[in-house]
Amino acid sequence: MALPILTTERLTLRPMQREDAAALHPFLSDPAVMRYWSTLPHTEMAETIRWVELSLGEGAAGRAHDYTVLLGARVIGRVAFWQGDEIGFFFDPALWGQGYAREALDAFCAFGFDTLGFTEIRADVDPDNGPSLRVLERIGFLRTGFAEKTIEIGGKWFDSVYLTLRR
Repeated sequence: MALPILTTERLTLRPMQREDAAALHPFLSDPAVMRYWSTLPHTEMAETIRWVELSLGEGAAGRAHDYTVLLGARVIGRVAFWQGDEIGFFFDPALWGQGYAREALDAFCAFGFDTLGFTEIRADVDPDNGPSLRVLERIGFLRTGFAEKTIEIGGKWFDSVYLTLRR
């Protein structure tokens, strides 16, 4: 299936491309953006290139749907479905608090339901990541569970809040 380009009032969401690595690297190497991510911040562009290649490979195998978020021609973030219906995202910290995440996630969740046929969309968020929890809850996600020490990153254990958005 050829993935569609999604548009909102201010944004364009399109399938990720190899060429996006350079624009995504500043976010993937930023400790603030990566604070609640599943890996440490990227230290080299080669690491980001490998990450984009992995994302594209998972997409080609039908195990992921990874999109780049654009404001005009500027890459401002990434949204994706991994492991089926689990959503993940990050955005340019210079634009946090301006509603771009909510706008992109609204469109991406509609894509998950209407095009991909999901009956629910899941999220796994660090309980200390208040901004991500708030944006997910604003678009209708409900907390469905909590688990301690679910992932180890850089020698430190992190907990998880589980959320679900039903169709």
